[in-house]
Amino acid sequence: MKLGVIEGDIMGTDDAERIDRLGVPVVQINTGGACHLDAGMISDVLGELPLDTTRLLFIENVGNLVCPAEFKLGEDVKVAILSLTEGHDKPLKYPIIFQESKALLISKIDLKPFLDVDVEKIKRDARSLNHSIDIFEISSKTGEGIGQWVQWIKTLIS
Repeated sequence: MKLGVIEGDIMGTDDAERIDRLGVPVVQINTGGACHLDAGMISDVLGELPLDTTRLLFIENVGNLVCPAEFKLGEDVKVAILSLTEGHDKPLKYPIIFQESKALLISKIDLKPFLDVDVEKIKRDARSLNHSIDIFEISSKTGEGIGQWVQWIKTLIS
């Protein structure tokens, strides 16, 4: 599947460099202090990607659970990523991103045995805010849950 990525961060290029090493077309946007991307920033860089051959474009907004939730970037689907290390209080503490998202990825699930985090509470609270949210427990390190996540994406674009 032909992918493209727009990577948003306040500063730095580490994530974009990792994506580029995989051979995926990527554009880095640094906000210089703003806590989110906006549609104008996306529009400004779209020409830098091979959109005529791109089947799926990922936009990683600046990585927090607050600011990016309220801004529309022209996306078809919004997905939240919550690292297990952030704790089980986040859905109720920052509800908008969970209300707006079609899916929630609970990442770093391989750390569950070492953390005092209630994954079921995360799921309950996220679903109390958004009854239709799909939730995936994933680990980039072990690959756990990645197959289910990819299958979910494929159903969206088929």
